[in-house]
Amino acid sequence: MAEVTVKEFANNLGVSVDRLMTQLSDAGIDVTDPEGTINDDQKMELLAHLQKSRGKAADSEESGPSKITLRRRSRSELRTSGGQGRAKTVNVEVRRKRTYVKRKDILEQEQKKREEELRRLEEEKRAREEAERQEREAQEKAEEEARKAAEEAQAAEAETVEEAGAPAEAEESVDVEAEAVEETAEEEKSADEESEADVRAREEAERERQAEEERRKAEQEARKQEEEDEKRQRAKAAKPKKDKKGGRQELHVARDKQGRRKRGSQVRPTRSSSGGRHGFEKPAGPVVREVVVPESITVGDLAQRMAVKANELIKVMMKMGVMATINQSIDQETAALVVEELGHKVKLQREDELESKVMEVPTEGQEIPRAPVVTVMGHVDHGKTSLLDHIRKAKVASGEAGGITQHIGAYHVQTDSGMVTFLDTPGHAAFTAMRARGAKLTDIVVLVVAADDGVMPQTIEAIKHAKAAGTPIVVAVNKMDKPEADPDRVKNELAQHEVIPEDWGGDTQFVHVSAHSGQGIDELLESLALQAELMELKAVDSNVAHGIVIESKLEKGRGPVATVLVQHGTLRQGEVLLAGQEYGRVRAMFDETGKQVKEAGPSIPVEVLGLSGTPEAGDDVVVVEDERKAREVAAFRQSKERDAKLAKQQAAKLDEMFQQMGEGADVGILNVLIKADVQGSAEALSESLQKISTDEVKVKIVSSAVGGITESDVNLAAASDAVIIGFNVRADASAKRQVSETGVDLRYYSVIYEAIDDVKAALSGMLSPELREEIVGLAEVKDVFRSPKFGNIAGCLVVDGAVRRHNPIRVLRDNVVIYEGELESLRRYKDDVNEVRSGTECGIGVRDYNDVKAGDQIECYERHEVQRTL
Repeated sequence: MAEVTVKEFANNLGVSVDRLMTQLSDAGIDVTDPEGTINDDQKMELLAHLQKSRGKAADSEESGPSKITLRRRSRSELRTSGGQGRAKTVNVEVRRKRTYVKRKDILEQEQKKREEELRRLEEEKRAREEAERQEREAQEKAEEEARKAAEEAQAAEAETVEEAGAPAEAEESVDVEAEAVEETAEEEKSADEESEADVRAREEAERERQAEEERRKAEQEARKQEEEDEKRQRAKAAKPKKDKKGGRQELHVARDKQGRRKRGSQVRPTRSSSGGRHGFEKPAGPVVREVVVPESITVGDLAQRMAVKANELIKVMMKMGVMATINQSIDQETAALVVEELGHKVKLQREDELESKVMEVPTEGQEIPRAPVVTVMGHVDHGKTSLLDHIRKAKVASGEAGGITQHIGAYHVQTDSGMVTFLDTPGHAAFTAMRARGAKLTDIVVLVVAADDGVMPQTIEAIKHAKAAGTPIVVAVNKMDKPEADPDRVKNELAQHEVIPEDWGGDTQFVHVSAHSGQGIDELLESLALQAELMELKAVDSNVAHGIVIESKLEKGRGPVATVLVQHGTLRQGEVLLAGQEYGRVRAMFDETGKQVKEAGPSIPVEVLGLSGTPEAGDDVVVVEDERKAREVAAFRQSKERDAKLAKQQAAKLDEMFQQMGEGADVGILNVLIKADVQGSAEALSESLQKISTDEVKVKIVSSAVGGITESDVNLAAASDAVIIGFNVRADASAKRQVSETGVDLRYYSVIYEAIDDVKAALSGMLSPELREEIVGLAEVKDVFRSPKFGNIAGCLVVDGAVRRHNPIRVLRDNVVIYEGELESLRRYKDDVNEVRSGTECGIGVRDYNDVKAGDQIECYERHEVQRTL
């Protein structure tokens, strides 16, 4: 244990010996001589004593100063050049002074200030409440005195009237009272003007006094007016004098009351002057409102519905622990709590309440027969459009790109059996969604099957769609004019899919037709009319229209065009239409021939102009009376669709990220931007391209829309490194210029399977090539020789193919691979050779492997890269 003298310890601490001796004595350490020694334990005792004494001093209120001032002095020399080349030295002294105040004192001062402010506010509040109380007591006292005076006056007047008993005195009383009312009104008017002039001239105290006087005067005048009214009523209640003029009894009134009343005798309502303040009075009680709270609402809208300031509402929400700005949205539950906190009633509104109200279509009314809606379905190139072409006496199939239908065509035709509405659906595999929609909105399905081709995949799919929708089927066996036609084969194949002909005991009509020669067309129309008659199709045409969107497109000069099939009611020009996420007023309607029509009844397809955008095919269409409601519903649907799409994208990104993390390899992605002529084609193309994606390569649809290719589409494709596919559309001049500048890949198509094949080829090019191995030779080891240069050399006989020097090899023992490597040397006798063929002996040296034994086999192979396809 280290010991040191007191004197040395004082020198180390920088204090005097006497002070240290005193501190040691206070700490209870017995050291009397400065030369005496102290150990480490005594030092710790001294330190504990000093800390304790300082702690007590810090706890006491009067320990130490409340502020400390630090002074610092620094000196420096400044050399300047004097006259005659002599240097002059100047001493510079800088003094700094800084004062530090205890934080506790500052907080105490602030606390005192706050307490004084609160005390002052409380005193003002008490003084204000006392003044209001005295004012109320004075007002109640004045009202009581006025009421007593009125009762006394009423009693005296009753006695006077009874004593007089003559109506003349009543007349004089009425006249006197009228004159008193006039004088009172004039006096009140002059007093009001005089008080308003005084208010503008005097100080605040004078203004309050004048207001009080005016208030009392108004109360006195009001009491006088009540007394006069009561006197007048009593005078009238006395015996009225009746005069007979022209056989008519009239009530006797004063002379100045006959005829027109004097202008000056009108009793003006009393007006209390409040010293220049507004004339509105605070409501006697709080106004309770019924606030409609939707699923989501902004703070500003909620404040407006409650008729409060947004700042006040935000303060209330902050007290409740909800932090929100004026433009921030809050949920329905939070908004309901805030409304209840402010004392209003809450009425919760469902999210789709307005939408459900708008979509409620009245069905009452007189039903009338309507035309059947017939959808023609079947496999591609089985003659669906040609059959309709013959019925309509128009050539449609020849105008279709590639000879296949790529849109839903809607026509209504007047036949001998009545009017029929036909829907022609595509037969290509990519248009599955179109066929499904056609089966849902139709009454009868005509299944076209080629007699020479039989049942095909899209035929089976059409049967499934029709059965799922519960729609009856009429089978048209087409191409009966061909020599290889076999209708019995068609019946057998359809019977396997539960489509049984009537002559086999089923319920399905089979009609043999030929779209080329016109055979069986009349029989097919009669079958459709019979089926429609059995179904008893009826609709109400007097209600508002309700239907479905068959197809939509964007035309230059006409804007968004939607093909609508009216199902109920009558659609008229000028009505407000709500179609999915779009709305608008019907500017014009056209039938399938391009002729403009003013209205369309049930089962009539028309093209509608005037919508805000191109709706989705299959969207419901309804006529709305109020355009504002239609706009609100459309905006709600758009926001809902946007939120759903955003959530789907986020989920897809997460799935893709987790998939890449699990696979540990990058996935090739081909970005595609689709612009098509109609909504159905864009939908079919998008779904078809996404179906050809695999785990290694995928198609990502950046955007899919209807209309021509614009400059913004090119910019989007350039930003996302996408390929633009224009399906039956073209790029405008600015878009073409942008394509040439950015180098975006732009491709035009008019047939859907050509676009699918090209994208499939592009995805195949993105696949990594497949490595395949081909065995080119096999040698059997007969013996092993030792070489000082190459090590062990295997003496081999090539039994199959050829062994080449630069090819990789495998060493097999009992048909099991024990080594993979390459040849180090290949010799025939003493010569190095590049190749040894079958049946020839050779010496093989295996690089970095010396364990070759007799009986082993050496396999020589090659690797080839094979390009993969989807």
